[in-house]
Amino acid sequence: MPEVGNLMPWRLLFTSMRPRHFMKNILVFAPLVFAQRFTEFEPLYHSLLAFGIFCGLSGAGYLVNDVVDREGDRLHKKKALRPVAAGLLLTGTAVGAAAALYAASLALAFMVGKGFGYVALSYVIVSLAYSLILKNIVIVDLFAVAAGYVLRVVAGAVVIPVAASSWLLICAMLLSLFIALSKRTLEIRLLQGDAVGHRRTLAEYSPYLLGQMTAVITSALLVAYTLYTRSPGTLEKFHTGDLVYSVPFVLYGIFRYLYLLHVKEGYHTLERVLITDKPMLVNMMLYVLVVGYVLY
Repeated sequence: MPEVGNLMPWRLLFTSMRPRHFMKNILVFAPLVFAQRFTEFEPLYHSLLAFGIFCGLSGAGYLVNDVVDREGDRLHKKKALRPVAAGLLLTGTAVGAAAALYAASLALAFMVGKGFGYVALSYVIVSLAYSLILKNIVIVDLFAVAAGYVLRVVAGAVVIPVAASSWLLICAMLLSLFIALSKRTLEIRLLQGDAVGHRRTLAEYSPYLLGQMTAVITSALLVAYTLYTRSPGTLEKFHTGDLVYSVPFVLYGIFRYLYLLHVKEGYHTLERVLITDKPMLVNMMLYVLVVGYVLY
């Protein structure tokens, strides 16, 4: 496809950064909400800065990942349309843009705060290690994906600053593993015979194994979140046990997500589910209302 003027490369770069995936960075707001500081201007301002910085860092990570995975992506009916895999965006341009994004985002992160800067740097190291090495190591690849989500939560706590709740980190890790397992299950189902060519570790997974692991993680996530809502520390901090009433919305969200991914066609990514599925959107709004009412 010929480039149109000077805008096409920028559009291709922005598309490769996966702007729809930026919503994953809302995890940086979790400590702000559960620390009951959402209504304070300065913590909210710093959390917004953290969100913007992690959008830059995650966007750079997707550019690097597209360059590394371009051959395998061409075997995937959706990923083959990505600018790098489709040959519309030069690998040198993608790598150069990623380096610039990493440098600018990290510089801004250290300006916000030294601790926050080191967390952001840790995220970059994990992201690059995943793209270059860890994605090829069975099971470790799942934990590497989960680490990226957990570091977002840690960053959100450091930037305010508040102490990161161990319950919050546990729930974030379990939720991240649940998402990573769902992603692997979808890749095997959609790619079938081409799965190994797309990602080597898929040869080590089977639908049965992934189903068993998902069942374990789902149970652990629900138990951990329920225990958090009724833990002595939570009751003392919020002066109420009413947070337990948010558990049904968490349960419904998990079940709805699994239903869409395994039964309905077209829901191949988390962000698509969160943007387009009306029952999921209503469920999330109800969850936010319940949590907001209990905490504030």
